[in-house]
Amino acid sequence: MIDTYGWSERLQQQFVPHAAQGLVPGRVIVQQRGLYRLATPHGELAAELSGRFVHEAQPGDHPVAGDWTACLARPGEGRASIRAVLPRDGVFRRKDPDGGVQVVAAHVDVALLAASLNADLSLRRLERYLAAAWESGATPAIVLTKAALCPNVEDLVLAVETIAFGAPVLTVSALEGEGLEAVRALLPPGRTGVLLGSSGVGKSTLVNALVGEDRMATREIREDDAKGRHTTTHRELVVLPGGGLLLDTPGMRELGLWDADEGVAATFADVEALAAQCRFSDCAHEHEPGCAIQAAIEAGELDADRWRGYVKLQRELAWLDRRDDPLARREQRRVWTHRTKTFRAHLKQRDRER
Repeated sequence: MIDTYGWSERLQQQFVPHAAQGLVPGRVIVQQRGLYRLATPHGELAAELSGRFVHEAQPGDHPVAGDWTACLARPGEGRASIRAVLPRDGVFRRKDPDGGVQVVAAHVDVALLAASLNADLSLRRLERYLAAAWESGATPAIVLTKAALCPNVEDLVLAVETIAFGAPVLTVSALEGEGLEAVRALLPPGRTGVLLGSSGVGKSTLVNALVGEDRMATREIREDDAKGRHTTTHRELVVLPGGGLLLDTPGMRELGLWDADEGVAATFADVEALAAQCRFSDCAHEHEPGCAIQAAIEAGELDADRWRGYVKLQRELAWLDRRDDPLARREQRRVWTHRTKTFRAHLKQRDRER
């Protein structure tokens, strides 16, 4: 059974020390409020964390949907006790409300970034999801849903392609069955995808269409603001008819980045390439002479909103770096003090020249 869920020789090698303790592998296929369901060599088992695991686990160590675990199986009872989590690949993390880190999904090969072709389509939000996807190590693909309800699909696809940078952009209409084969092609047997996107973009409807049955609860989008409400309340790994695996997650309107420097760099490769052309290596990209960023914005070669989105994500990452580093906080204050003085001097000079 575990072969169906992506068990591999590499995982087998990692599991050797756990096997010596009489434990068996189990992949988390359902995660809901501290309760788990595992796919194991003994079939599906309900599972809980062992007391020792709970005592020793650090923040972010608890199993999530997609994780491979080492567990003590009690097949006669239909239960298991999770003793350890195997090293993770393809990990999605985000900030939790307390400022810590929350692992959303693990062992993901493909990140399907869902966005609805309606009034709530946001390029800035897609950039955030792309940054998280590139950082995780998964291959991103943008899936634009509800195409049948959109009168200007081609224009919106072109707009999304300007920020995709290598990620394929697919359009689907799940209820009509349009575009589903292109999504299925990204998930061959044993390959795991995660479906990420805001509430109401049609993720559960897409899962149901790909599976061929109503596995996930769905809810109509609100008509007043084109935004959705949460329908999925747990994370579940679903086996598709073709053998691929798909992880549905509760809708996340904001995906707070966590240690995603490389992901942001990959998402904004065009912006970073421009920044490298500035006359001064420490250019603040505001009013300095020879600033390639400002020149590109003025020439219409760089969208000002895209630049502001990049700056916002960089500030978010910088805040994470500074939070526990007093020296970094002092250095950041020095930089912003210098920028403020430069900006005020620029205004005074401009006023004198008028």
